[in-house]
Amino acid sequence: MILRRATGTDKSVKERKGLKRKFAAYAGLTLGLILTAGLFAGCGKKDTAESGNVDVDLSIFAAKSLNSVMDEICAAYTKEHPNVNFQNNYDSSGTLMAQIKEGAKCNIFFSAGVAQMDELQNGYEAGSVVDDTRVDLLNNQVCLVTYKNSGTAVTSFADISKAKNMALADGTVPVGQYTRVALVNSKMIEGDASKPQDISDSDISKALGGLEINSCANVGAVASAVAEGANEIGTVYYSDTFGYENQLDIIEKLPNSLTGDVIYPLAALKGDNTTADELEAAKEFIAYLQTDEAMSVFEKYHFTVNE
Repeated sequence: MILRRATGTDKSVKERKGLKRKFAAYAGLTLGLILTAGLFAGCGKKDTAESGNVDVDLSIFAAKSLNSVMDEICAAYTKEHPNVNFQNNYDSSGTLMAQIKEGAKCNIFFSAGVAQMDELQNGYEAGSVVDDTRVDLLNNQVCLVTYKNSGTAVTSFADISKAKNMALADGTVPVGQYTRVALVNSKMIEGDASKPQDISDSDISKALGGLEINSCANVGAVASAVAEGANEIGTVYYSDTFGYENQLDIIEKLPNSLTGDVIYPLAALKGDNTTADELEAAKEFIAYLQTDEAMSVFEKYHFTVNE
């Protein structure tokens, strides 16, 4: 006789086998769902990167005269593109160009003069201007200003020698270069209009009867010096008078026939440490700056579109 351990009825054994089969089927189904979810999650991440939603830090080097308007535009852009974090550096275009050539990381250069952009576009060791991204976007105008109720005897650019002193951006700064060109073209001083950076403050002072010159590092410093009454007159861009309506009076807007065209170019830059995401975000932001929405903000700050 064969003895069999009591493990239950044949029916209960069949039930247990059925439960095992069901459990295996459920386990297989669950594993399949997990793998599928992981696959779709991976696809979702890929789509996010491709659609431009990856967090990106954009370093923008922009002329000092663009400070306020770019702060406003960047803030508006970030609301629609919260993944983009702007790190803006404002100074004279000449100073910014020098920093870029020395290796400072910059994704977008927005200059107040074509000469600085041209120099970078001709090549520099630390990086390069990205092909087909340069846009000569804006126009501006040089203005001769004085502070409110100054009582100055100066009524036009032609008689600035009547002032006691003048705030003037140095020869590396675009507005200082445009002013020097205007002085040469007006035959008020001698010099080469194609090389305004070579015309010194002492040359100008001597030609204008000993006019005291306060040399300023950028156009913002000029605007502040005159608005605060530290200097009787100064030359700034028309855009720089925005927000100073209660502090500055415009004596004259200098015609482009004297200064030359005041054009603001911008372009994407790249170096060895520029990522593909940064480059793509820079191109997208440059495209946005050309939209009607952005242009309306530029125009509010007295810039005009360069046709």
